[in-house]
Formats: sequence, C-alpha cells, structure tokens
Amino acid sequence: MSDLTKLQTISLPVLGMTCAGCASSVQSMIEAQQGVQSAEVNYATQQVKVSYEPGKITPEQIQAAVQSVGYDLILDELNGKEKQEEVQQQNYSALKTRTILAGILTLPVVIIGMLLMDIPYANYYMLALTTPVLFVFGKNFFINAYKQAQHGRANMDSLVALSTGISYLFSVFNTFFPEFWHSKGIHPHVYYEAAAVVIVFIMLGKLLEENAKSNTSSAIKKLIGLQPKTVMLITETGEQEIAVSAVKAGDRLLVKPGDKIPVDGMLDEGRSYVDESMISGEPVAVLKESGDKVFAGTINQKGSFKFIAEKVGSETLLAQIIKLVQDAQGSKAPVQKLVDKIAGIFVPIVLFIAVCTLGVWLLFGGDYKLSQGLMAMVTVLVIACPCALGLATPTAIMVGIGKGAEHGMLIKDAEALESGYKVNTVILDKTGTITEGKPLVTGIEWVNREHASDEQLLGVFLAMEQQSEHPLAEAVVSYIKTMDIRTAAITDFKSLTGKGVEAVFNGETYFAGSHKILTQAHGELPENIKAVVHEFQQSAKTVIYFTSSKQVLAVVAIADQIKPGSKQAVEELQAQGITVYMVTGDNVFTAAAIAKQAGILNYKADVLPAEKAEFVKSLQQEGKIVAMIGDGINDSQALAQADLSIAMGKGSDIAIDVAKLTLISSDLRQVSKALKLSQATVRTIRQNLFWAFIYNLIGIPLAAGILYPLNGFLLNPMIAGAAMALSSVSVVGNSLRLKLIKLN
Repeated sequence: MSDLTKLQTISLPVLGMTCAGCASSVQSMIEAQQGVQSAEVNYATQQVKVSYEPGKITPEQIQAAVQSVGYDLILDELNGKEKQEEVQQQNYSALKTRTILAGILTLPVVIIGMLLMDIPYANYYMLALTTPVLFVFGKNFFINAYKQAQHGRANMDSLVALSTGISYLFSVFNTFFPEFWHSKGIHPHVYYEAAAVVIVFIMLGKLLEENAKSNTSSAIKKLIGLQPKTVMLITETGEQEIAVSAVKAGDRLLVKPGDKIPVDGMLDEGRSYVDESMISGEPVAVLKESGDKVFAGTINQKGSFKFIAEKVGSETLLAQIIKLVQDAQGSKAPVQKLVDKIAGIFVPIVLFIAVCTLGVWLLFGGDYKLSQGLMAMVTVLVIACPCALGLATPTAIMVGIGKGAEHGMLIKDAEALESGYKVNTVILDKTGTITEGKPLVTGIEWVNREHASDEQLLGVFLAMEQQSEHPLAEAVVSYIKTMDIRTAAITDFKSLTGKGVEAVFNGETYFAGSHKILTQAHGELPENIKAVVHEFQQSAKTVIYFTSSKQVLAVVAIADQIKPGSKQAVEELQAQGITVYMVTGDNVFTAAAIAKQAGILNYKADVLPAEKAEFVKSLQQEGKIVAMIGDGINDSQALAQADLSIAMGKGSDIAIDVAKLTLISSDLRQVSKALKLSQATVRTIRQNLFWAFIYNLIGIPLAAGILYPLNGFLLNPMIAGAAMALSSVSVVGNSLRLKLIKLN
C-alpha cells in the first residue's frame, strides 16, 4: 500500500480540452499511471489537481501520458495560469480565424445544396469546398478522435469526427458512383452541406463558449488587477521606482494619493484614509496612522505616507485571496463528480444509440433506408455532444465563488458553496463573532464623588493598569487616557496572581483587580456600591475594584460590546427560517445578556472547546444541517465538525485554515449573504443540469427519427449542430446571470 505521507499534490493547467468527455479522458489517463493516487480535472477552469508519489512518477511522465491522448499540461506551477491564458488566447484567435474561413467556404455549399442542386457539377463544387472545411479547418476533430481511439476512448471530437466523416464519405461515394443508386431506382443524395455546417456550428459554439467562459473568471482578473506593477522605494539617495516583484520585506515604500498599496506592511510616517473595500466590503475609507497595518491592493485616498513592507509576493493578503479563489474555482462540487461519471459513459452510450438507430432504419426504413438511416445516425452523433452537461456545474461554481470574492466572502471550495443552501441551523461563537472581542469600560462608580476628578488618583490607577498583564487592564488604560491624565510615578509594583495588582504612591498602598483583591485591601463595600456592582453583574459586565489600603475607591464595569451588525444579522438569518444558537465559554449571566441584546433565543454557556464540537454533533444527529461560525482557536474543533464552517477574517489563523468560508470583514451580516449566494448558485446548477439533460433526452430521440412514422419529420444534422452549440452557450449564459443577483 502507498505511503500517503509521501504524496505530493500539484495543480496544473490542461491544454486542448473541448468538452466534459475530454476532461474525463484526461482524468482517467492520469489515474491509470502507476504512482498517481488521484486526479481531479475541472473542465471549466481547465485545471487538473494530481496527488502522486514522487518516487514512482514525475510530472514530466504525467505530461507525456496526457500528450499521448491529444492534450497537454503546463508544468510551470508558478506562472502556469499566465502561460495557459496566453496559449488559450492564441488558440482562441486561431479558432476565430478557422471559423471565419470555414464559414466563408460553407456558405456557397449551403446555397448550392439547398437551392442550386440541379446545376451542372454541383456535387463536385460542394466536394471541393467541403473538403478543406473538414480536413483543414476542422482537422483537430479528426486528429483528437484518432488519438482517443488509439487508447480505446471517445469524446466529443469522436462524435463530431464520426458524424461529419460518415456524411462526407457517403456523399463522396454518391458523387462518384451515382449509378449504384440509380440502378436500384433511388436518387443518390449528398450531405456535404450538413457535414460542413455541423463543423462550422460546432466551431462557432466553441468560440462563443470560450468567450463566455472567460467572463466567469473575471473575479480573478479583477483581483489580479488590484496589484500595482511598480512602487516607489525610499533609499538613502532618494526615491526609486522599482517593480513590485523586487520589493523585499523591510523595504521602506512611499504611497502617494490615489495609489494602490503594493504589499502588506505597517505605516511608518504620515497619515491617510485608505479604501479597504476589496478586503472588508465596507465602502467607508479607514484612517491609517503610524503603526497601523496596510494591505496590498487597497487604495490610498488623499494623503501620502511611508510604510515598511512586511509581507511581499505570495505572502500578501491579496495574493492569499487570489490563490484561495483560484483553488476554489478549480474544485469540484459533489454533484459535479456525479455529472463527470455520467459524461464519462455518455459518449459510448451515444455511439451505441447511433448504431442502433442505423440498424432500426435498415430494418424498417423503406426505400431510402440507408441514406435516411445514415443521416439519422449522424444527427444523433451531432446532437448528443455532452458539452452543456460538462459546463452546467463548473461555470455556475466559478461565477458564484467570484461573486463571493467581490463581496468579501472567501469560499474555499465548491462543496462549501453547494452545502450552504441546505443549512437550517447556525451556531455562533460569542467573543469576536457576535461581540467585538475587545472589552471596553462602560462605566465607573466612585465611592466618593470628589475622587472622580482627582487627577492624582486616576494617574495611580492608570500607572498600575499599564503595568498589569491582565487582558482587561488595557480597557481601563484606554478609558483613562481619553481624560488626558498623566501617569503617576508609582513604586513597589507587584502582580498578585489570580487577584490583581498592587503598588505604592506617596507612601500609600493601592490595589486594582477582581473581587478577590478586597480581602487583600481589607476594603468593605458600602451598601450603595454593592447595589451598583450587582447591577453591573446582572448586565453581564465584569467588575474591577480600585482600592487603597483603607477603603474601596471605585468600581469599574467592563463589557465586550456586541458588533453593530450582529442583531440585524441574527434577524436576517431567522427571517430565512434558520435556527440560531450561541455557544460560549463565558458565564451564564454574560451569555444571557449578550443573547438578549443580539436577539438570540437559544444559547449555551460555560462550554469548553470540545463540548462545542459535541454540541454541533448532537444537532447533526437530530438531522439538522449545521453552519458553525467562529474566530478563535477554541472554535476550530467545532468548525471542523460542522457541515459548513465559517471563520471571521480577523480571527485566528487556525480557525481560518479549518473553515470552508471566511468573512474578510468579520461582519456577521455577510453570513446571510453567503447563504443567499449558495442558494442562488445551487438553483443555477439545477437549472443548468435540467436544461442539459432535457436537451439530450428530447434531442436524441428526435434525431433518431422517432417522429418519422407519425408525421415524416426528420431532424436535419445542420439544425442539430446549431442546437448543440446553442445549448452550451445557453448554460454558460445562465451561469453568468449569477453576477446580477442582489445579495443585500
């Protein structure tokens, strides 16, 4: 058995795929190679993800295997996407030229075949014009079909080559040996126009499809466009313009008004407002001052500033976003894997139906059974190309993930997008998810009112909390600093573990900390202050005591405020029929108060990290589809357990790593948008699959001639070619409608 720890996974662009059958051929060919653990080909993104054992096979050998069936891989992982786009652009231009030239030659063939078939040498004119259409401009169909046949495979090219090749050969026979049919009393029909038009229509459909598909990845192009090409480097000799790729961590860079910020870093000098909407989705520019973080791709407004580069190249937040979106657009939804299996066996089934069609016509067809049977077989081969089927899911996924990226939602894979529409239960962590995760002083009550304006006492309190290591001390420091108080020169500072801090000022000892500090300070709470403390605690606020060695001086209430959009987010989710739970490790008083403020009816307090995951599991066992939303390391286990895991962008790296969806702005209102996007995407996939299947279900029997005994109707191969091309374009067009949906 393979040692899975030695597996290496690479994502490589694939060249030359023209249908879902091609993707199936590439995938099965790679999987057949010794040393390859798995391969996943995405037709829409033209990418393959391969897991292989480096000791048994190399990327070069995988490429050779793919080349043997008529396709190719780009092995340059770093610049592969750019090279692929370059090749695709060249191929698109070449296809456009071939389609135009083939169309010019086909037009007179259609005119002669439909209107002027009785002119002298009509068949010879059509033969001369059709031959280059098939074997010069359409030669790729035949070359690829031959390569597939060598390996016992078939794809769309096989169907096209067989259908047009049979029509052409039958017509050539009838052109040179018409007497064979005359002797049987039958008029020898030729089908040059059908063969030529099918080739032109399929090339035209391919052209439109490629053009439409390029629109599905516009989100990536927009993101890449956010990266500036050059930057102003500050050196000892002055300013110097250099390429962004040459920037190193530690470089000092200048950003002028209107410039895009080139890399991630920390503002060093100056101040300005920066438009961070590409990261947060918020339209309001953010003030940046010395010490603040700035991110690549965000846009500076009016001021200019200097900053120190910290993350460059592939390490920047923008680069990570681009990679996540690319990986997600290349991933497959569960429904797509089923469609791929269907597409893989679809072509052989169509070939079987086509042969059966010819057989039935030969048995029951009457005077023109051979020619009509051949045409019916050709029409079945033409109309059954599974392009629409192959494009139905990946194009919708690509547009959906791109739409999410534009709205500050990073969707890690297609499965997340597909599973989101089933979610009926949402679990929210409290701190940093519903609340700001940043405690603030909400009130201070002085035992002696005169102390409220005593700058010396406030200076002592400030000095003590500045030296304290307790997380809540920062809230007190921030609060007192707003009063323009100077720090007192305290001495003998001590940290009293689990209680608070102690210090001496002007011979007097002062204490600050939890209620446990009162025993140290021998302080008694007056009755009126006890009532205030009780009120603070009932409101889910943490109380800090500031005392001298003789008496309690003040009590401070600290609370973690709920985010401005949390209540609205909960209301929106509940309006969608989703049950909302809050789970927190905090005490019951705090949990109850926050749940009430946010409008949450169901909550659990005093929950350990492992218990969060158990709670998710218990809901799943009740048949609920659960989305877990969190931002901390303590949420990672529950995130991994949930059906859909959503992380806050400002949360811990591990939570973001585990989650399938990340909200860059950390705004809970984005959750409702994400679920709406998921529902719209799945709805589009279902529409696409319905039309792709219904097209083939109706088209194949019509092409086989099922209506002929009833009303003499036979589908023309030319019409079949046009319908096949149109079906692919309509599926891509339907997916592009996702760009227009309103998520607000």
